[in-house]
Amino acid sequence: MTAPRPLHAVLGSGPAGTALARELVRRGRPVRLVDRSGNGPAIQGVERYAADVATPEGARAAVAGAEVVYHCVNVGYHLQVEVMPRIQEAVLGAAEAEGARLVVLDTLYPYGQTHGEVMTEDTPWNATTRKGRMRAELDARYLKAHHEGRLPVVLGRSADFFGPGVLNSTLGGAVFPAALTGQPVPALGDIDLPHSYTYIEDVAAGLATFGEHQDAHGRVWHLPTAPARTTREILALVEERTGRPIDLTIVAEPRPFGPFDETFMAEYAEMFYQHTEPQILDSSAIEKAYGTAPTPLEAALDATLAWYGELLAAQH
Repeated sequence: MTAPRPLHAVLGSGPAGTALARELVRRGRPVRLVDRSGNGPAIQGVERYAADVATPEGARAAVAGAEVVYHCVNVGYHLQVEVMPRIQEAVLGAAEAEGARLVVLDTLYPYGQTHGEVMTEDTPWNATTRKGRMRAELDARYLKAHHEGRLPVVLGRSADFFGPGVLNSTLGGAVFPAALTGQPVPALGDIDLPHSYTYIEDVAAGLATFGEHQDAHGRVWHLPTAPARTTREILALVEERTGRPIDLTIVAEPRPFGPFDETFMAEYAEMFYQHTEPQILDSSAIEKAYGTAPTPLEAALDATLAWYGELLAAQH
C-alpha cells in the first residue's frame, strides 16, 4: 500500500488562494482550502475547510496534518494594520507546532516609494506608510522565525493582481466589466507610467513552486511578472480585444469612484504613490532559479476578459 501524499493547506480562499489550490491539484497535491465559512464552489481535489486562522485554535485546526502551509489570507483594507499581525502570530505558531513549511504571499508595500527604480529582491525596505511599515515588520518576523530554526519560511511578493476571479484590484472589477459594456473605466494616477501587474495564475504557479523547492526558503522572492507596461498601453490592449473604445475616467488623486468607496479610498490614500511613480517589478530571480516564466500579458488579458465575459453573462 502506498503512503498517503502529504497535504498542502492553503489559508485564504480569495483569488490567490483559490488559484493556488487549483494549481496544486494540477501538480498532484492533496489540498485543503481554508476560510472562515468553508463554503464556495466545489473544486475537484480540494477539501474546503472552515476555520478562523486569526485565532491560535483555528490556525492549528487549519494546518493539522499539512506538510506545506500557504498563507494567502487578507482582510478588509481598513482592518489590515490591526488584524494581519494577529493572523501572522497564529499561523506561525500553528505551522511551527505542526512541523510544516510556510509559504507566504506578500506585497510590494515594504519597499515604500522607489522613485521609479526597478524593484529587485535587493531593493531596500524603505516603507513610511502605516501599511507598508506593518508589512515590513511582518516580513522581518517571518524571516527571523526561519533563521532561528523555528520553521522553514519563504515569501513571494506580487505586484497588483489581475486575472480570472480578481475583483478588488486596480486592474479588476472596476475595469473589465466596464470595458466590456461601455461604462466608465477608472484609472488611478498617472497612467503613462510603467506599472507592473502580476497575473493571478502566475502568483499561483510561483507559490506552488516554492512549496516544491525547500532550497527556496529563507528569503524573499518576486513572483513571475510580465515586463511592465504603462497602464494606458494595457487599456489599449483591452480596447483591441473588446472592439469598443474605453470611456476612461482618470482618478488623479484618492477619491471615491465606482467600487472604490470612501472607506477604501481613505485607507488607500497613503499608498496612492504607487500610481504617481513608476512601479517596475523584476522577477528574473525566480525565472532563472526555477524556470517559472510569466504568462505573456496578451494571453493573460485574453483569459481575464473571457472570465469576465462569462461572469457578466451569468448575471443576466
